[in-house]
Amino acid sequence: MSAEADRFEVIVAGGGLAGGTLALALAQAGLRVAVVEAEPVATRTAAAFDGRASAVARANMQAWRTLGVGDGLIARSQPIRRIVVADGPAPGASVAGGAGAVLSFDGRDLGDPASGSSPGDAPLGDEPLGHEPLGWMVENRFARAALAEALEAAGARVLVPASVRRVEVGPAEAAVVLANGETLSAPLVVGADGRGSRVREQAGIGVRGWPYRQKGVVATVALEHDHQGAAMQLFQPGGPLAVLPLTEQRANLVWTERPEAADALLAGPADAFEAQLARRFGDYLGRPRLLGPRHAYPLALQIAERLSAPRIALVGDAAHVVHPIAGQGLNVGLKDAAALAETIVDARAIGEDWGSEAVLGRYARWRRFDAASLVAVTDLFNRAFSADLPGVRALRGAGLRLVNRWAPARRLFVQEATGSLGELPRLLRGQPLA
Repeated sequence: MSAEADRFEVIVAGGGLAGGTLALALAQAGLRVAVVEAEPVATRTAAAFDGRASAVARANMQAWRTLGVGDGLIARSQPIRRIVVADGPAPGASVAGGAGAVLSFDGRDLGDPASGSSPGDAPLGDEPLGHEPLGWMVENRFARAALAEALEAAGARVLVPASVRRVEVGPAEAAVVLANGETLSAPLVVGADGRGSRVREQAGIGVRGWPYRQKGVVATVALEHDHQGAAMQLFQPGGPLAVLPLTEQRANLVWTERPEAADALLAGPADAFEAQLARRFGDYLGRPRLLGPRHAYPLALQIAERLSAPRIALVGDAAHVVHPIAGQGLNVGLKDAAALAETIVDARAIGEDWGSEAVLGRYARWRRFDAASLVAVTDLFNRAFSADLPGVRALRGAGLRLVNRWAPARRLFVQEATGSLGELPRLLRGQPLA
C-alpha cells in the first residue's frame, strides 16, 4: 500500500459501539476515516460473544436514526415503557407494581405539565406524545452488525483483526503503528479502545478510580410472565439486580454480586441459577429459563485525568468506566462520540486543525462535567444501595418514596434516563452534521 493510502483524517482505535458511531458520523460527513478493531465482525455479532444488551436512551437512538441505523435497530429491539426501582424485599416477595416498588416512571413523566410537550426532542415512532418509550433495549450484537454494515457503505476503512502497538505524535499529525507493523497517520487519533486503552496509555493520560468488590453476571432468560416493557432494578446487599426487557418475552440480566457469589452463579447448574433468580423476584417473573451462556465481568470505577492530549482524544470506556447500576455506560459513550464528531466536523468546515489542542479542548470541556457527574452519581448510588444497615435502608426507602411523589424530581429522573439533559450534540437532536 502506498504512503498516501495510509493517510487519513481521523483514526479511530476501537470499533465498538461508541467508536463505530463516531467513525460512521465522520465518514458520512465526508472525512477519510480508519477504524482499528481487534475482533472480526463475525465474532462480535455472534449470539454467544458477550451476552450483552444495552438500554439505549431516546436521544441516542435519535442519533442512530440520523446516521441511518436507528430504524432497523428499533425494529429488532424492545421498547422500554416503564422503569421500576425496588429496594430489595425479602427473597420470594412480590415486587411487581406492589409492595417492593418504591419508584416507577414512564413516558408520561416526560411532558411539561404546562404545555404537555416533550423536553426538546421530537417523538420517535408513531405513538402519542407521553406514551413513547423511554428508550430501547438493544442486543449489542445487532448494533455492532448495523454499524459494521453502515461503515462499509460510508467508505470507512476498517482494519480487522488489528491492534495499536504505539502512537507517535508529531506537530501536524500522529502516526499509529499497528501490531503487524503497518503505519497509519492522521491529524487526530481517537482512543475508543476500552478501559485498558492503549491509545490513552501512549498519550500519557492517567486514570483515577478503583475496583469494586463486585462482579456483574450477564445472562439472557425466557420469562414465564409478560414483562410489559418494564425495566426493573432491584437493590440488594450484594449489588443491584437488573431485569431488562428483550423481544420475544425474554430479559437480559445484569446481576451484580460479590465476587464469590458471582462465581457461584456462573459455575452452578442452570436449574440452580434459575431457582435463585425466581427466589429473588418472586412472582414478578414466574419461573425464568436460562437461555445460552452466562458471562461475568469485574466492575470498577475509572475516569481519565484528561479527555484529550495533543493529536489524541478519548471516548467511551477509554475515557470513563461507570458502574452498571443505572445502565448509562453506553449512553455516555455515545454522547462522547456525537460531541467529538460535531467538534471535528465544525472545525474542519472553517479550516481549523481538528487535532489541535484548541479544538480538542472544546470537546473536553463539553464532555468533562457530564461524564464526571455520572461517575460520581453511579458510585454514590451503588454504595448507598448496597448498604444493608436497617437505618440506611429506611432512609433510602424514604428518599425514593419522596422522589416518586414529587413530579419535578420524577421528571428529572426520566430526562436523565432518556438522555435529554444538558447541552445535546446535533445528532442527538436529530440534526445531521453536514
